[in-house]
Amino acid sequence: MPNTEFQDFVEIVKRLRKECPWDREQTHHSIRHSLLEETYETIEAIENNDWEELRKELGDILLHVVLHSVIAEETNEFSLLDVIQKESEKLIHRHPHIFGNVVVKDSKEVKQNWERLKMQEGRTSILEGIPKELPSLQRAFRLQDKAAKVGFEWHTKEDAWKKFDEELNEFQEAVEQNDALSMEDEFGDLLFTLVNYARYINIQPENSLRSTCEKFISRFQFIEQRLKEKGSDVQHSSLEEMDSLWNEAKQLRK
Repeated sequence: MPNTEFQDFVEIVKRLRKECPWDREQTHHSIRHSLLEETYETIEAIENNDWEELRKELGDILLHVVLHSVIAEETNEFSLLDVIQKESEKLIHRHPHIFGNVVVKDSKEVKQNWERLKMQEGRTSILEGIPKELPSLQRAFRLQDKAAKVGFEWHTKEDAWKKFDEELNEFQEAVEQNDALSMEDEFGDLLFTLVNYARYINIQPENSLRSTCEKFISRFQFIEQRLKEKGSDVQHSSLEEMDSLWNEAKQLRK
């Protein structure tokens, strides 16, 4: 991409900040939710293999990067050039096997070096840098993944599954005792160990659950449509009738 096109884009954003009443009022905080929304829309485009939509959504994310940088520049916090330079420096520093003399044999060693280099940059814990705002399944996965990079993990996936069995028994005991606080605590442990097992077999739990949610929506809406065709609805149907239609949806949409 010619440099002039990028510079023109930056100038458009700067002009909007000066001349558009809405853009002029925005702050880092006022548009933070929009950045999150654009990120999810980008993920949805990828999952749908919609590359035209992905192109548009990446443009929206680029807009946010530039707009946040322009806002920061107005108050002398940092500039867009600072953002680019810092990211370039970080990429070079964390890839010594590309820009230096370090030799690695596989991607696992790359990830291990990445975490060691992060610690050298001033972090006090290997678990720093994982946002609290992440969906809980994804956050659990990232916490476990980071700990694993320094050797804090089970030796085999079978060991990880044994831990799941242990947590399942503890959860069942809490249910039998009808202890609400204990049930919530043990259920969290149960989910955490299941996420960990998913990591061992290279499954992203967040993606899995998102896919299951979409599958549930599709099948349930099939039930609603079939009942509507029969002159009925879910409020006036038995569980047995809906379950039968659910199984029909499973067969048709495999």
